[in-house]
Amino acid sequence: MQARFFLIAVLSALMLNSALAHDPAADESSLRRWRMSDQTHIRASFLALKNDTVLLEGSSGRVISIPFSSFSEEDGRYIQSRAAAISQLNQPASRPVSDSNSGMPAPWALLAFWTATGAIVLPFLLKKRGKWMLSPVFGSLLLLLSFKNGAAERLLGTDPLFIDSAFAPFKAHIATRWDNNWFYVESNGIPTTHNMMVGITKWQQQVPTPQCYTGNNAWQIPLNPELAAVPVPVNQQHFLRGAVAIAANGVPIFNPYTNTGVDAFLDGQLDQWGGHSGRADDYHYHTAPLHLDAQTPDILPIAFALDGFAIYGSLEPDGTPMQALDANHGHFDAGGIYHYHGTTEAPYMIGNMVGKVTEDATLQIIPQAAAQPVRPSLTPLNGAVITGFQANPAGNGYDLVYTRNGQTWHVEYSWTTGGVYTYNFVSPTGTTTSIYNGHLPCMVTTAVNELPVDDFFTVFPNPGNGRISIKTSLTDIRQITLFNLAGEPVFITRNYPGDIHTDQLPKGIYLLKVETEKLEITRKIILQ
Repeated sequence: MQARFFLIAVLSALMLNSALAHDPAADESSLRRWRMSDQTHIRASFLALKNDTVLLEGSSGRVISIPFSSFSEEDGRYIQSRAAAISQLNQPASRPVSDSNSGMPAPWALLAFWTATGAIVLPFLLKKRGKWMLSPVFGSLLLLLSFKNGAAERLLGTDPLFIDSAFAPFKAHIATRWDNNWFYVESNGIPTTHNMMVGITKWQQQVPTPQCYTGNNAWQIPLNPELAAVPVPVNQQHFLRGAVAIAANGVPIFNPYTNTGVDAFLDGQLDQWGGHSGRADDYHYHTAPLHLDAQTPDILPIAFALDGFAIYGSLEPDGTPMQALDANHGHFDAGGIYHYHGTTEAPYMIGNMVGKVTEDATLQIIPQAAAQPVRPSLTPLNGAVITGFQANPAGNGYDLVYTRNGQTWHVEYSWTTGGVYTYNFVSPTGTTTSIYNGHLPCMVTTAVNELPVDDFFTVFPNPGNGRISIKTSLTDIRQITLFNLAGEPVFITRNYPGDIHTDQLPKGIYLLKVETEKLEITRKIILQ
């Protein structure tokens, strides 16, 4: 009897979890042209729906509050769907939700299942020596269903705030954002915590230049990863033309093999950080950036694969030593979430892409950001060893130093804001100069740059960690409130606090509102 009740309980949980799976909302642009009911238009991105007020963010970063009734019918439907999607995204992945396909509330689905359980289960029970036991065939089926259901549940979605935490230590030079389907990383591809190119003994004569991995050319990490039925190998055939992951510092990570099919590390093509410049003068890693582990205070992912799964260093997420790795160079953690690990030996980071990916005709993962060359690619320079690399005093170029045949050579190169790139090849006997018209250098707009600054109300630091300070010239403050994006107040004061302690709040985006007798001013605040 106990076995029957145990089986019924297990099957109930399986049926409930399976019935309550839901599909992610459709992908939407973060910038939208809104049509008001009076036929006027504004351009802004959606932040939240709080009661009957819609919060939008203008191009300058200013938060705009507009009554819901002011929007057109079409935009009203869009607002409601986005608000529902954000609410759903903020729920824990294991929390039951109603089935949008069946229309049956969870309690009724459970009741219906209990009613049918007896008829379904009894044929699969065996009576042996006076005791009821589970049929071996049905037991195997139950285990299979449990695994498949668990996989589906753990892959329901990745919390974007978890992904954001990995990139947060480098936020001064990269920017992140997300929608319902993708997490976007914007960078110029240049690391800021280490130099580049030093130690390369087999040089292709390419040098690092900033790239514009921004806007529509940002790196994309899927928020709803799925396990591939057959993982695609990261080898000499697949993924030779583009990245397979993006490091936490915004530098792309390529296949360990170059486009000629050789191991870049073993061939001497990489610097001491595991990187080099490609044919577009784009800097990227070919091995796991294990050095990033030492640059973050917590155990955070050092990168994210373009299939959506995290990549850690030599420790597990809980701080324990790395466990045995499978053929894909990773494993599931205790919570049922898959992740990879970086090591100093091949395959260095990813053996096979565990998650589903899409390849183009050249077997490159898409979508992914593209580098822009400003000059033709060059050929290998036999015998050259790169010994030095430093930024120029103006901050718009570099000096690369190499030795060859016992002599020292330089490549001094720079760029202008107008996209003119100058390369000076300095030899012991003279200098040769080449000039190219290339893409305009771009600036990565960080969260700090997006926020408006005026004489009324500023917040710093932003992004903040543990404490934020308010500077204001307003003297008639009535109330200061900090809201999360669900519209829930998490901090309220009627006195000017100066500082607000935020160390007990979850990481993410908040709205800080200052109310006076005549004004209501809201700012977007990022806690990391």
